[in-house]
Amino acid sequence: MARVSIAQVQRRLLFLLLVLIGAVALLAARLAYLQLWQNEFFQAKALEQRLQRIPIEGLRGTIYDRNGVPLALSVSAHTAYAIPAEVEDPEGTAEALAAILDLDGEFILGRLKKHSAVEWLKKKVTDQEARAIMAANLPGIGVVPSSTRVYPYGSIAPQVLGFVGIDNQGLEGLELYYDSFLRGTPGQTIFERDAQGRALEDGVRGYLPGQRGGDLVLTLDIFIQRIAEEEVRRATLETGSRLGLILISDPTTGEILATAIYPTFDLENFADYPAANRKNIAVTDTYEPGSTFKAVTAALALQEGVATLRSGFFDPGYIRVSGWNVRCWNRGGHGSQSFVETMQNSCNPYYAKLAIDLGPERFYEGLLRFNLGHKTGIDFPGEMGGVLRAPSPSVPLVTWANMGFGQGLTVTPIQLLACFGAIANNGIYTPLRYVKELVTAEGSFPPDVPEPRQVISQETAQTTAYVLRSAVERGSGKRAEVPGYDVAGKTGTAQLVEHGRYSHSKMVTSFAGFAPKDDPKMAALLVLWEPQGAFYGGIIASPVFARLAEKVLTYMGVERKATARSSGVKQVSVPDVGGLSLEEASAQLARQHFRVEVVGPGDRIIGQVPAPEAVVDEGSLVYIYTDVDHIETSTEQPNPYGA
Repeated sequence: MARVSIAQVQRRLLFLLLVLIGAVALLAARLAYLQLWQNEFFQAKALEQRLQRIPIEGLRGTIYDRNGVPLALSVSAHTAYAIPAEVEDPEGTAEALAAILDLDGEFILGRLKKHSAVEWLKKKVTDQEARAIMAANLPGIGVVPSSTRVYPYGSIAPQVLGFVGIDNQGLEGLELYYDSFLRGTPGQTIFERDAQGRALEDGVRGYLPGQRGGDLVLTLDIFIQRIAEEEVRRATLETGSRLGLILISDPTTGEILATAIYPTFDLENFADYPAANRKNIAVTDTYEPGSTFKAVTAALALQEGVATLRSGFFDPGYIRVSGWNVRCWNRGGHGSQSFVETMQNSCNPYYAKLAIDLGPERFYEGLLRFNLGHKTGIDFPGEMGGVLRAPSPSVPLVTWANMGFGQGLTVTPIQLLACFGAIANNGIYTPLRYVKELVTAEGSFPPDVPEPRQVISQETAQTTAYVLRSAVERGSGKRAEVPGYDVAGKTGTAQLVEHGRYSHSKMVTSFAGFAPKDDPKMAALLVLWEPQGAFYGGIIASPVFARLAEKVLTYMGVERKATARSSGVKQVSVPDVGGLSLEEASAQLARQHFRVEVVGPGDRIIGQVPAPEAVVDEGSLVYIYTDVDHIETSTEQPNPYGA
């Protein structure tokens, strides 16, 4: 074996020493880096491991109607929680909490025995329950602030408002669409804990309240909404309909004043109702509009010059298109008619002819201008765009003929009402919307909605309005007439499609219109699905529109025109019934020969129309608006630590 020299051993020892020195230097450098440069980072990490954070909801913003009436607001509530590591007697604690919170003891015990930092026991705890928990002084059990949604004036427009879940999140309706704006910013409760998860007596402890969300000011008017809800309920029940809808807007601004649907549901107990009751069918459902659509066909025909007020048509009861007979509802036909009379008589063959004269390309382009076949961009979730087939060789001419009188295409109610709004508003199409303003602590701003646009000329719109006025004055919609208010509109009766065929027994009945014709303050659409017995729009829908228009226009303070019926009628002053009981108010008005209608579910009078001291015809109708007492609630979130 070769001998190793002393010099070689020394070199190896020196190399090993250098390696050790280098390793120590690296370790020292790493230690210095961690202790000096990363000191704050690791201190924060260590503190974070010891801190327990319990989230606190930000108070959800309030939803108001256009008058500033709160329709949905959040008030203070509490959430009960447990820190399992601090619970000394799980069985006894579970038994005590079960009695306080009205929960199953086994459910609570299971939560208390979990190996987790924090367990939620019950949300939306009442003030009484929270005080009982704190008075019980149970180790490991506490409450933190939260909130709950309340509806001071009851379930108003529930399909529009929607509702929130247990975690304060929007689930449907405007609550969902504007959830991120309404929800606010969460806060938190903080406490320092030991390795077993127990709170340290002298440890870090803090409370950061949640920040309140923004508020919504809706275009809805609570009083008009109440009128619409009562009328749609009455109409649906009286006609035996499966479903009813009333939609009211301001045609000049596109602001929706009311959306009433029946059957409906209660916002406080939404889980007790079928999902179908909760849908805002004005936005989410489509249907074939039937003869109400003739207003759009007429407007486009006048705009494109394929028809004028001097146009005429002879109706033998049908028109032959591509080998098909497109029949009139009047099997014997209407004979010779003027353009205005075709609308009065709701003559299907003539509007089929107008569609053919326009041609698929021009008709289709015109319908696109009215935003049919596409979503309107309304501020509401789940909007449908309807079905509008583009021109192609696969679409026969008879399909376009049928579309002329409202079959073969589908629309949503808001699309159809927006079309009537454009006719009422001198040809300016204004998309409908539900929100007037979004309000924050910094100020308010309007929602982001599509801009109005001219879709037909002012002359065409005014001519179409004149034709629609004649349909009410002397035609199929005459039951929609309201003395003193010139109503313009059109009835509709359409067959429902079942298994790919038009049903001969299931119908959709409707009336769409606006008033007064020359200065429209309201546009409205009534739709009844599957009415029983008499189903024609002129028979069952028109009278509902008349009642609706009279009530809404009276509430709005729209002055009636002098009519032959009202001339010479004695003028009287309306008494002030504010402060009286409902029974006393009704009796006083009746003694002075006024007709009385009560709007609202309560006994407390909150308004009347016409206003006190207004001079009106003797025997006029006076509306008394009632409500339950306003809920007085706190919207502040207290600090659970008293700081």
